[in-house]
Amino acid sequence: MSVTRVYLSATLPQLRELRDRGEWGPPPVEVHTVTPALREWYAEGDEEELEYVAFTRAAQGALHLLRTDPAAPRRRVVISADVPEHAFRVHDFELGSSATTVRSAIPVADVAAIHVDSADAEPDVASAAAAATEAAAGDPDAQFTVDSAEDHALEWYDPTELDELLTRLDG
Repeated sequence: MSVTRVYLSATLPQLRELRDRGEWGPPPVEVHTVTPALREWYAEGDEEELEYVAFTRAAQGALHLLRTDPAAPRRRVVISADVPEHAFRVHDFELGSSATTVRSAIPVADVAAIHVDSADAEPDVASAAAAATEAAAGDPDAQFTVDSAEDHALEWYDPTELDELLTRLDG
């Protein structure tokens, strides 16, 4: 069975829900991945660069989620998962889009990695979350604020560390 790496935008409360429910859903699940539209737009990019674009767009999506959840800690979360290719819903997207949907819930067993901002990123992430909508609309000052959050690399965690990660973040 062939699988495709996808990136899910999330918040820490949603990460807890993933652990508690054992899956990410309900479907359809919005994800970022290397789509044909992304490949065509960024034709000179190799696979690693294309994956980085999809990952970065998921991190930007996490900023929008934080804007809608003021109680969530100001840390971006990106969940990397390997999804069977037959699970994707086919769409016609604009050139360069990495967004697509998965037709089913994504089980925690399919999670390949969890990426979370460190505590020192919180002030920049809070500012970026507040400016995310304006940045997406083309405001250059807001984009500068969003870019400052992107200067922080998300920390990598193995899925087996999920309980330990959430315990540490709760403490």
